[in-house]
Amino acid sequence: MNWKLAARAEKMNPSVLREILKVTERPGIISLAGGLPSPKTFPISAFADACAEVLHRDGQAALQYGASEGYTPLREAVAAMLPWPVDPAQVLITTGSQQGLDLIGKVLLDPGSRVLVETPTYLGALQAFSPMEPEPVGVEGDDEGVRVEDLIAKAKDARFAYLLPNFQNPTGRTMTEARRAAVSAAAAKAGLPIVEDNPYGELWFDEAPPPPLTARNPEGCIYLGSFSKVLAPGLRLGFLVAPKSIFPKLLQAKQAADLHTPSFNQRMVSEVIKDGFLARHVPTIRALYKQQRDAMLAALEREMKGLKVEFSRPAGGMFLWVRLPEGIDTVALLPKAVEHGVAFVPGLPFYAGEGDARTMRLSFVTASIDEINTAIAALARVVREQLAQNAAEDVQRRLAATPV
Repeated sequence: MNWKLAARAEKMNPSVLREILKVTERPGIISLAGGLPSPKTFPISAFADACAEVLHRDGQAALQYGASEGYTPLREAVAAMLPWPVDPAQVLITTGSQQGLDLIGKVLLDPGSRVLVETPTYLGALQAFSPMEPEPVGVEGDDEGVRVEDLIAKAKDARFAYLLPNFQNPTGRTMTEARRAAVSAAAAKAGLPIVEDNPYGELWFDEAPPPPLTARNPEGCIYLGSFSKVLAPGLRLGFLVAPKSIFPKLLQAKQAADLHTPSFNQRMVSEVIKDGFLARHVPTIRALYKQQRDAMLAALEREMKGLKVEFSRPAGGMFLWVRLPEGIDTVALLPKAVEHGVAFVPGLPFYAGEGDARTMRLSFVTASIDEINTAIAALARVVREQLAQNAAEDVQRRLAATPV
């Protein structure tokens, strides 16, 4: 048969993260690659109780089709837990927050549309927007977040800016209060909508992050959240909050995509989170992740000593961002690291344009402390070997260029 692909399908590429996860399935590989929450944090007994209660109390409705907007008590619970006044009618329950990105792309992007993203940014967002064939434009940033001057300089004709202010994937950085105020004010003045993605905001270690960008200008923002990082990703349960002017179109896109997010999953989560469960459960996740972050930072400081390796010190979330010495390409380094029993994610796929080949993302939440120590030691050996190889090759090149 002569199957002819659509132009948008021709431009689709496999997920780098998904391909790397296949590598990590090999026996003996310690993965610092995937963005998976620690399974130790999954409240299995709470879900077992909720499952029995939902089926006993309302099993037929739980197993039936539901409203595309989502289960009303869950929408009400989401609205109540957000730190600004939210009408539950503006809450759309999605099949993971990744679907929220897909719906936003379908509704707001045309081929060639400009969409502003951080440098670097979440790879999954680039992939979600890609089928709509937009033009992603990277915005410069620093330790405080995106630079306002560059954001506004590139805002003309942009459909929206996609930002992750809290413990950003992949860098782990958090936008400061001052920068949030400046970004929000500048975007509102320029008429630039903001898509704010906040899957990690509750995973703070010592201090909660500043209020969301959306809280400052609800009519100018779409807000994305998720239950994957605070409950369990296998439920595929996320949500978005959108202005009433755009909500109907997002709902129509949702109806066309999958009719509704699984009714049973929604009711289970609604049952689990009632009576303040998240307020008791999430601190246990924070404590575990903080301990593992500290272990990775200590291992990097110890094992990478003298190598001129730079790395972030996130105040929450799941990731560290590492920049290796000049002359190292982490894409080329990955197979050598796997041979030494450790996997990571190269940094290049996280850039909308030209990226920094020396960067990598490390996750500190799924490996144990012993595994983190072993993995970072192995990674340091690989880096030292690569630097030695680079030096030897440089000597050979100079010798070859020297006239006899």
